Amino acid sequence: MKFLDLAKAYLRAGAGGNGSVSFRREAYVEYGGPDGGDGGDGGDVIAEAIHGLNTLIDYRYQQHFRAKNGRPGMGKQRSGKDGDDIIMKLPVGTEILEEDGETLIADLTEVGQRIVLAGGGNGGFGNLHFKTSTNQAPRAANPGQPSVERTVWLRLKLLADAGLVGLPNAGKSTFLAATSNARPKIADYPFTTLIPQLGVVGIDRTEFVLADIPGLIEGAHLGKGIGDQFLGHIERCAVLLHLIDGTSEDVAADYQVICNELEAYGMGLTDKPLVVALNKCDALDDEEIAERKAALEAAGAKNVLTISGVSGEGVDTALRAVRAHIDTTRKAEDAEGEEVKPWTP
Repeated sequence: MKFLDLAKAYLRAGAGGNGSVSFRREAYVEYGGPDGGDGGDGGDVIAEAIHGLNTLIDYRYQQHFRAKNGRPGMGKQRSGKDGDDIIMKLPVGTEILEEDGETLIADLTEVGQRIVLAGGGNGGFGNLHFKTSTNQAPRAANPGQPSVERTVWLRLKLLADAGLVGLPNAGKSTFLAATSNARPKIADYPFTTLIPQLGVVGIDRTEFVLADIPGLIEGAHLGKGIGDQFLGHIERCAVLLHLIDGTSEDVAADYQVICNELEAYGMGLTDKPLVVALNKCDALDDEEIAERKAALEAAGAKNVLTISGVSGEGVDTALRAVRAHIDTTRKAEDAEGEEVKPWTP
């Protein structure tokens, strides 16, 4: 299934049905009185997060969503049928934004979460509602409320516990394939990965979800290489794993490029724990490894790990470090959520 993380949708709720003007007409009943029914309510346009989706590709081909109008009321106090709702099934992690692309309407982070994006119009009252002691035969009825139209943007941000970052060809896809059930494309050229990949990683009888985003380049936060969209997929991660190509001529410069992009993008990425790992160490001797580790530490990297996604050297150590940060971050988030309790009188 093709991956798509941004889509535009045009919504229209159903209009309410008109109320009816009708009078009871039966033999031997001279003054039957009003019996006009109410119009039905228009249908809503509802967004729902469901399990099993990880792309917005369906919304490239269907962009218009129109709920049904309510039916008009009828005589004999018969109310019109309500219009059918229309439900937009979205992946968990989808943000719904206003037409300006910035104002957040909703963030669907849990399976089953629902929000009404366009409410249907109320049906109008029939003339039965207007009967009074002084007006026994009203000939007035309410029209239904008109439909509501709006345009929204859908933006998918993958839900993962940890995110892989690094320059193109740093070995992220090889690492993901070696440690999880994901099977990304692997080749010896930059930008082999063109879409984000998710994999379930197992270590010490525990599992977590690892996201591999396409390699970042300098200026990614400005959209170069559509890096600004890719960076959005790691906003929800608890920890970032920064892989650095150990065979690069200047590992310190490579490290600094990614750090600068994370800082420029903002959205709290620099506040997340960062595990730095020197990859492809199977192609280096001990002296070269020591030299590159020293260069990274001089550039500000802390506790640099040495790994090889191909041979598996040091991979478990890196995964345990990532797992430890995930546990710490999630516990802190849970404790913060417990402290903020709704006030009750």
